Amino acid sequence: MTNKLEALETWASGLLEQLQPGARNQLARSIGQELRRSQQKRVLTQQNPDGSKFAPRKKRDLRGKQGRIRRKVEMFKKLRTATYMKARGDSNSITVGFTGRISRIARVHQFGLKDRAEPGAPEVRYDQREMLGFTEADLDLIKDSLLRQISLD
Repeated sequence: MTNKLEALETWASGLLEQLQPGARNQLARSIGQELRRSQQKRVLTQQNPDGSKFAPRKKRDLRGKQGRIRRKVEMFKKLRTATYMKARGDSNSITVGFTGRISRIARVHQFGLKDRAEPGAPEVRYDQREMLGFTEADLDLIKDSLLRQISLD
């Protein structure tokens, strides 16, 4: 995947030099927003960038109080919202990532690190669930956006 990303970077650098700084900023912001939407859809379907499913949650007792069964909540429901998943773009870069304290939770799942579920709980190694990453469709989206912008100028 990195080879394809590097090839896209070298291909796009020549085209980006032809754009005015204002148009480049606008293009970066729009590509960032489209990438965020793409990442949000992929997290909604619980898939890694390579197309494999996220590792399932560990089994737990869903009975809270007597007679009540809590519903299963999908993973990362709040993390995929625009409040937490931010897209930024300027003339030199595009960034899609998580902000604030949520970024720590996202990093633990992205790389499969150890963390505590709550203060005082034992440390647990979380399964790797790649919430951010490029798919083939994302690379095509970047190419198409760039070509569309060049044809407008």
